[in-house]
Amino acid sequence: MAIAVAMLMGSTAYAQTIEKEAPKGFDQPRTGIAQGKLDSVQYDSKTVGTKRKALVYTPPGYSKKQKYPILYLLHGIGGDEKEWLKGGTPQVILDNLYAEGKLQPMIVVMPNGRAMKDDRAVGNIFDKDKVEAFATFEKDLLNDLIPFIEKKYPALTDREHRAIAGLSMGGGQSLNFGLGNLDKFAWVGGFSSAPNTKRPEELVPNPEDARKKLKLLWISCGDNDGLLTFSKRTHDYLYEKNVPHIYYVEPGVHDFKVWKNGLYMFSQFLFKPVDGSSLTRYTVLGTPAATNIRSAKYPQILPDNRVVFRVKAPDAHKVQIDLGKKYEMVKDTAGFWTITTDSISRGFHYYSLLIDGLPVADPASETFYGMGRMASGIEIPDKDGGFYAMKDVPHGDIRIKRYLSKASNTWREMYVYTPPGYDQSTEKYPVLYLLHGGGEDQTGWATQGKTDLILDNLIAENKAKPMLIVMLDGNVSNAGLAGFNENVLRAFENELKQGAIPFVESSFRVATDAKSRALAGLSMGGLQTLYAGMKNTPMFSYLGVFSSGWFANNPKLTEPQYEFMKTNASSINNNLKQLWISMGGKEDIAYQNCQIMMKKFDEMGVKYQYSEYTGGHTWPVWRHDLFAFSQLLFK
Repeated sequence: MAIAVAMLMGSTAYAQTIEKEAPKGFDQPRTGIAQGKLDSVQYDSKTVGTKRKALVYTPPGYSKKQKYPILYLLHGIGGDEKEWLKGGTPQVILDNLYAEGKLQPMIVVMPNGRAMKDDRAVGNIFDKDKVEAFATFEKDLLNDLIPFIEKKYPALTDREHRAIAGLSMGGGQSLNFGLGNLDKFAWVGGFSSAPNTKRPEELVPNPEDARKKLKLLWISCGDNDGLLTFSKRTHDYLYEKNVPHIYYVEPGVHDFKVWKNGLYMFSQFLFKPVDGSSLTRYTVLGTPAATNIRSAKYPQILPDNRVVFRVKAPDAHKVQIDLGKKYEMVKDTAGFWTITTDSISRGFHYYSLLIDGLPVADPASETFYGMGRMASGIEIPDKDGGFYAMKDVPHGDIRIKRYLSKASNTWREMYVYTPPGYDQSTEKYPVLYLLHGGGEDQTGWATQGKTDLILDNLIAENKAKPMLIVMLDGNVSNAGLAGFNENVLRAFENELKQGAIPFVESSFRVATDAKSRALAGLSMGGLQTLYAGMKNTPMFSYLGVFSSGWFANNPKLTEPQYEFMKTNASSINNNLKQLWISMGGKEDIAYQNCQIMMKKFDEMGVKYQYSEYTGGHTWPVWRHDLFAFSQLLFK
């Protein structure tokens, strides 16, 4: 498959077709085409204190009367200046591309990246001195090699005509040196970058500067390469920080098959205007979703957040993916069904396989209780999701507690988040009682909601008070999801007051006064918060209503609630430090009900704070609601 990329050269617009991977024979010598030339050169290195070698490729038709951009192409930890020549035949790949009119003429310099006097790839290549020499090469490159090349060859000497790329250790060097010297390089490529790659925060400490100066940042790796994690963590950071780049994953391991393809692809972009909107389309494979079971390769998420599903069901007649929208899968001769979806919105989504009409969970995915049953789930990367990322901070625990409820005389279950240091402390902690939505249960906030990670990160930054969060099962009747009538809401109120709170306060070290209690919930849990919270403001100082609101079309249910609030508006305002109402923007299915409800509150004089976080009636919104609401509590 090829993609036409709109380019602009001078005043002439043209379309360049770049394949998504190298075609067969791309690395085989061809007869009857012009060929470039390879030279071995030596330069004086003041950094090392000796003469050092490099290979230089000059393109077909090379002329000293013309000035050329330069690509510095680096080798791996076990190689030297000849590694690319021996394993990758770069001169053949480039000659073929020139013959097809796909490259800007350029000079390619292949140096020895082991900057030490004995720079041979002999003995223990992992010796400390030899590994450190790869870092020393940055100084040798900038102060010795580049000035030599630009003096000896007719080179364009500005940053926009200088590129650096490499494989493995050289890939790490390229990212480290290129991104660390954006005043020297505008084109940077890392192929299967090794553990010498700096952490992303060090590589790109100033994302805005990188966005402004980089012409192209390329990161590629084989899907079965043990070093893939180093490329992926860099990609994840760049995605979060909105730094344009190509993240290219292909079938393969840590070998020249992958690196040759990397050179073939990367070189075609160099020293030409690049259509930034096309960058996310370049890859062969996606990244396995974080919600996949261990070692499952599918579903895969492509850089533009399209999803590739692949399921083996040789005896099925029809297979679909139900991701809100239904996608028809296509069967191959081996019995695998495949589909690539449209671009999927950020965050967590439930989905099901429909096999001959039967909805089932995908065996390759983790399962989650949602939609009133066990379903698959997929986590789509979220640029704004850093607040629930796993970070190197103290972590609390989530404890599963079963208790015999005095309200219903039945055994029930709750999930309880305890903050870092809870077991070592004698402090009594405030409590947030947190409620899920319809079709979900007490596991929702702990798994889909990322409650523990959100609070761990906030507490580490001193943005939230250490607290317990009690995630209750809001399904309190045999009616299951039919939880929107007075009797069911009253049953939940009784369970909260007579079952859950007494158990928590007798089992955990918590403060038991109203100023140390909060209640919040999403959707159905927001209705439960409104019902139980408004009737019991002497028990709670904080109420949070996420993506919910009294039903405007059900006056039989809502009018008594409004009447109670109107009568008790003064005490509600006095008792509550915060009534916090939030919506997922106008696309949230509860938006209109909420607007009508808040207008009623205004008429009654009930004080509240309103917030919107665009995203609809979805978990990314509710995670952000918890993030925002928890910072207001118990202060």
